[in-house]
Amino acid sequence: MVPIAARAALPALLALLGALLPGPGGAQVSVYPKDAIIPRGGSMQVNCSTSCDAAAYMGLETYLTKTEVDRGFNWVTYELSDIQNSTTPMCFSNCHDKQTRASMSLTVYWFPERVELASLPHWQPVGENLILHCQVKGGAPRTHLSVMLLRGEELLSRQHAAEETAEVTATVLARREDHGANFSCRTELDLQSQGVGLFQNNSVPRQLRTFVLPKAHPLLRTPRIMEVGTQWPVNCTLDGLFPASEAQVSLTLEGQRLEPTIKYSKDSLWTTAWVKVTPGEEGIKQLTCAVILGNESRKTWENVTFYSFPAPNLTLSKSEVPEGTMVSVDCKAHAGAVVTLSSDPARSPAMSIPFMLNASAEDNGRDFLCSAALEVAGKVLHKSKNQKLSVLYGPRLDKEDCLGNWTWQEGSPQTLRCQARGNPTPKLDCHRKGDGALLPIGDLRPVMRSISGTYVCHATSHLGAVTREVVVNVIYHQNEKMAIIISVAALVILSTVGTAIYLYNRQRKIRKYKLQKAQEAAAMKLNTPP
Repeated sequence: MVPIAARAALPALLALLGALLPGPGGAQVSVYPKDAIIPRGGSMQVNCSTSCDAAAYMGLETYLTKTEVDRGFNWVTYELSDIQNSTTPMCFSNCHDKQTRASMSLTVYWFPERVELASLPHWQPVGENLILHCQVKGGAPRTHLSVMLLRGEELLSRQHAAEETAEVTATVLARREDHGANFSCRTELDLQSQGVGLFQNNSVPRQLRTFVLPKAHPLLRTPRIMEVGTQWPVNCTLDGLFPASEAQVSLTLEGQRLEPTIKYSKDSLWTTAWVKVTPGEEGIKQLTCAVILGNESRKTWENVTFYSFPAPNLTLSKSEVPEGTMVSVDCKAHAGAVVTLSSDPARSPAMSIPFMLNASAEDNGRDFLCSAALEVAGKVLHKSKNQKLSVLYGPRLDKEDCLGNWTWQEGSPQTLRCQARGNPTPKLDCHRKGDGALLPIGDLRPVMRSISGTYVCHATSHLGAVTREVVVNVIYHQNEKMAIIISVAALVILSTVGTAIYLYNRQRKIRKYKLQKAQEAAAMKLNTPP
């Protein structure tokens, strides 16, 4: 229905209605428009008319502010202004001392003054119910006003707002997909059936943050014992998080925060930090890892024992001594530890182990190892320190150092070893008697007869000198030509013998043949007649 009729045609229309309506005794009052709908605070004109055949007294009963704007025979037009609420103005007419009435329906519409979605939880656990609250204040007519709760543009609930101040609720199950989703409240004033239209009013959207924090505790990986003054990594991990990148991690040692490095994957996190305790802070300390997501946290802790374990002390009275000098060795542990000395393995572990040594050539380069053991939290730890002894002695050129007689087959691969011992290392010179050729020390591939001979080796240092003869024998064939001659001679002899045997057999066969012929001739003579 249109709120205001065309004012220019109204008087003529009313006059026509007055002429058509019945006269006294059946006088009727008419109101125009019969139904109207206007926005709150608006104005409109209302016409009252009667069918009385005489001049009638007419008026309009209403609490609204009214102003007469026009009048004619048995009709009058009023303007109603500043209309705030729906009402039913009534036209009346007194005709021949008889009053008749007619009322109209005036509907006022207005939009809600407040449409607000209540604050959402800062974090909402996935799988738990979330209750949405929408507060709506004002708006009319209420029979045409509905409230919708939305997730994005998805309708979750639609309800009518019956009260002046209404609160509409809806319950939804929080999902992972809802993380970052916008929820809002919308009102609809549907006046399409009245020919006015559809009016919507939206609240400010609110974003929801959902999360998943598993019941499991974080996995804390840390050494159970750590040495003071050293740096160790500790790791803390937790799987099944959503959204993992929103999780926070707190790593503390006895309440003191560490500085972790955090890495995230799809649904887990991994964090590491370095732990270092300075000397003087030994003892058992609690290492804690807490993962915080949403308004919840998961925590785990481990007790770590911090210990001090310096390496043992190993001292030699002198690290370099002449042969025959007495050397004292002392292996000593720090408090709480015991030591063993490699040079005195039969002795039981003790806080300190002294050892005396009469240095000989065989002790040169001897490595003394002092090993310490300390038990920490049921685990035995070891540390050691070593030191070498240098013994000064003159040159040695014994059979073990340089063999006195070498005998090899010519052409064979051999290695000639000749090395003088001593500290400092002596200088070795080996020359062959007669021509002064050097002894070919090292690989001989192949051995040649030319190295045969007797060599004299001199080993010298500032602590003395020694001499040793070395004989090299090379076996080879001396009568190769004679062997060839003998072979040829044997061949000649064999050939001569063979030839002689052949000739002998041939002559024997010839004699045998001649004898046979002579016998045959003699037989023929005997058989011939005289």
